[in-house]
Amino acid sequence: MKKTAFLLFGAAVVSAAAGGLTAIGVNKYLAQNEHYGVVAATDSTSWDEAVPQAGNHFAAYQAEQYPDLTYAAENAVKAVVNIEAVKEVQMGGRSYGYDSFYEFFGIPYGGRGGYGQPQTREQRSGGSGVIISQDGYIVTNNHVIEDATKLKVKLNDGRTFDAKLIGTDPTTDVALIKVEGEDLPTLPFGNSDALRLGEWVLAIGSPFDLQSTITAGIVSAKARHLGVITEDFPIESFIQTDAVVNPGNSGGALVNTRGELVGINTVIKSSTGTYMGYSFAVPETIVRKVVMDLKEYGVAQRAMLGVSYRAIDEDFVEQMGEELGIKSAGGLYINEVVENSAAAEAGLRKGDIITAIDGVKTNDASTLVEKIAQCRPGDKVTISYKRNDNNKKVDVVLKNRVGNSEPITRETTDVAAALGGKFSDVSKQACQKLEIRGGVQVTSIKRDGLLGRSGVKEGFVITYLNDRPVLSVADLQRMDEKISTIDGVYPNGQAVRYVIVE
Repeated sequence: MKKTAFLLFGAAVVSAAAGGLTAIGVNKYLAQNEHYGVVAATDSTSWDEAVPQAGNHFAAYQAEQYPDLTYAAENAVKAVVNIEAVKEVQMGGRSYGYDSFYEFFGIPYGGRGGYGQPQTREQRSGGSGVIISQDGYIVTNNHVIEDATKLKVKLNDGRTFDAKLIGTDPTTDVALIKVEGEDLPTLPFGNSDALRLGEWVLAIGSPFDLQSTITAGIVSAKARHLGVITEDFPIESFIQTDAVVNPGNSGGALVNTRGELVGINTVIKSSTGTYMGYSFAVPETIVRKVVMDLKEYGVAQRAMLGVSYRAIDEDFVEQMGEELGIKSAGGLYINEVVENSAAAEAGLRKGDIITAIDGVKTNDASTLVEKIAQCRPGDKVTISYKRNDNNKKVDVVLKNRVGNSEPITRETTDVAAALGGKFSDVSKQACQKLEIRGGVQVTSIKRDGLLGRSGVKEGFVITYLNDRPVLSVADLQRMDEKISTIDGVYPNGQAVRYVIVE
């Protein structure tokens, strides 16, 4: 130990001596080279005068050219709230799920093996939200409030409110809730399209229940697609930042230096579930449009172009370029045009290459997704495309997923959302066993959907809705009518009809 200490001390002495010699050498060099614009030190120069002062070394410090985040932080934090979501979860094993074995043999759920009445308990989780109107509308993430039976909001000044759900859009992970209040602090919308790479932004929220936490970072990338939204037809075009975001920040504000809302913090890209360098926000352009839809209709108005496509990158060129005659990357190659879709009616074909939408280049799929997500059914967009190396443009009137341009309501939204569950196509083997032509199997159920309220159990195979055959999940997506009857069969072969009573 003494030897180690001696070596360290010796190294420090040598280092100090070397530093001193270097400093003497530099001073002599500067004194000999006054014509380079450096004022040489003289014998009469004091120590304070010889040391370079902050603000005049290398470059002049001009405050107006550097970001001041205090204005944005002190104002925006007032409109960012903490959200407590309370969910009722059922405890126990088989007491609340569907079990085809017990159903088949007629064993009552109250018999042995723990098949008594299900027990429930409250589960609490936290997130963040942003007040966008003085009368109490708050935007947050869908996953923050999903399946909640109670919502409580705490403001930056300590006031608490009960909140009610206005509407959700799982495809963008955006939700709108409301509290009853007046003259509440608000955060104005900015313009996420105007964000520049490297621009300073603030992330504000309540990570780990630490309310009103502010972190800063820069815009690292735009139009990021991560594949984290598992809904049908997800909309992902995230703003990527290096501002620190952790669990509890979800639903909080991403703010520019002017104190404007440019995104809703949503996703952490991490192997541990906590911050490791990157975070992602839903851009303001999508949030603003979804909020307007939810306020007006209760559901998001989803516009559809009606094509499937693949980005033409270097891998695409290498794999398929020679076969398709594509020599360079750029644009979106149309693999398929849906029959009777907006794209089909506008004359787009398989093999066309989309190069821009409304003048914005589409070199990646996320850009097209974001631009379409900003539209409603019936809106017109201009598609620029290439066909046989010829540049063309066409105006396209967008449709909804059921093939028309009319707005949808909460009652006529896509059937999967109205039923309140997740679904999968039934395999050929299962169809043969159950002696059905096709159907969709219920893989999960939400308490507040039609399935949950009607007593449908997981595992049920839907074969008819309103006496119309349902052979696949695609059939669900093409329906837009209010559901009154649900027909189907359980895995044990028991056929059941459920009548919806409102």
